[in-house]
Amino acid sequence: MRKVCVFCGSQSGTAPEYVAAARDLGTELARRGLGLVYGGGRVGLMGELAAAALGAGGTVVGVIPQALSAKEIAFAEATELIVVDTMHTRKALMADRADAFVALPGGYGTCDELFEILTWAQLGIHHKPVGVLNVRGFFTPLLAWLDHITTEGLLKPTHRDLLLIADTAPALLDCLAKYVPPTSVAKWVDPAER
Repeated sequence: MRKVCVFCGSQSGTAPEYVAAARDLGTELARRGLGLVYGGGRVGLMGELAAAALGAGGTVVGVIPQALSAKEIAFAEATELIVVDTMHTRKALMADRADAFVALPGGYGTCDELFEILTWAQLGIHHKPVGVLNVRGFFTPLLAWLDHITTEGLLKPTHRDLLLIADTAPALLDCLAKYVPPTSVAKWVDPAER
């Protein structure tokens, strides 16, 4: 594991713990010699994360669509800032550049990125670890929903287990480093085989 892609909010949220967690994660990535790949913004939790990683001597790769960069929210100080045409290109490039994925608190965009990368893992498109930093229990309702859809037979337990969870940056990065992908589990079963 050399680079970690982090999905997080372009807002800071109402809890100061969210900002502290973003800063802690950025600092911890740099301390471990892990590069940061992220959405390229200088605002909200994204900005806090990137500034902390850079401030601690880490490398920061930001990937931002032109439409957002044009609104002057790009983190120009990034080690490398890549401006792309679309959100789809952004997500694909971030996924390609990373060896692991982490979600911090965020809104629709963070959820979109997290679930797309989990879906890719479920489909076997990649075998990289994916985790959430459950700051102040932020993801607890989402995790309960995942447990619910697993119980309802809409998600296989092996696929539910693709999402790693920890409450602190060091603990989550340790989980990512120790991750061993599950043996292949068929997503679909032919009705004739039931």
